[in-house]
Amino acid sequence: MTGRSRYVDGLRLAVGTFTVLPVPGGRVDRATAGVAMALAPAVGALLGLALGGVLLALTPLTSPLIAAGLTLGCAALLTRGLHLDGLADIVDALGSYRPGPAALEIMKKPDVGPFGVVALVVVLLVQAAALAELAGRSAPAGLAAVVVAVATGRLAVTVACRRGVPAARPDGLGALVAGTVGPVAPVVGTVAVAVLASVAVPGRPWQGPLVVVAALAVVLLLLRHLVRRLGGITGDVLGAGVEVTSTLVYLGLVLSG
Repeated sequence: MTGRSRYVDGLRLAVGTFTVLPVPGGRVDRATAGVAMALAPAVGALLGLALGGVLLALTPLTSPLIAAGLTLGCAALLTRGLHLDGLADIVDALGSYRPGPAALEIMKKPDVGPFGVVALVVVLLVQAAALAELAGRSAPAGLAAVVVAVATGRLAVTVACRRGVPAARPDGLGALVAGTVGPVAPVVGTVAVAVLASVAVPGRPWQGPLVVVAALAVVLLLLRHLVRRLGGITGDVLGAGVEVTSTLVYLGLVLSG
């Protein structure tokens, strides 16, 4: 497979994995998966651009909080709600205090336990409040903030799939993507998102990049704990990383002092 065809197939896989958009099928192997996971922040930026556009379009028509809630609804539709499901499964598994194999079995169950429900409520409330705050900012800053939050969430996936991080199971999404991303993609993605974040907080060009780096640092600690607890990454781990990182960035971008 040529480099160009691997890139095209990787882009298709990234779009098909991180959005609900239908894309033509292509080759799916670990090399293609590595390209897809490296491109995750770019797909996130495009998704954030669409969601930011929804927020800006709705803000003049209704209250900021309703606009924020509808924007989150669009986010769930555009991503099939997979990341939220991953967050709920991970929190249920961690809340069980059971060892790795038993925790992995809990994550396979289709139901959501009380820990997962609370996690979803808290994350969605924080995101909605942050989006309502961003709706009151200037259009360029508000749009940039949404793009940065969504892109950084997907950058967490790139970081989680870097070489040296194992899969928790021999099958599934985690087994396909674990350890497929080289050292360059996370660095390039972090720099690109941090540069964009410099315009997300009016009058504070330093705050956005600092928030991005801090959120990634927290997720790295979370990832280390999950790998130690579960034995590696799974699709649920990646989904939880997306939601935790995005929420931290949203929160950090609306903090003022």
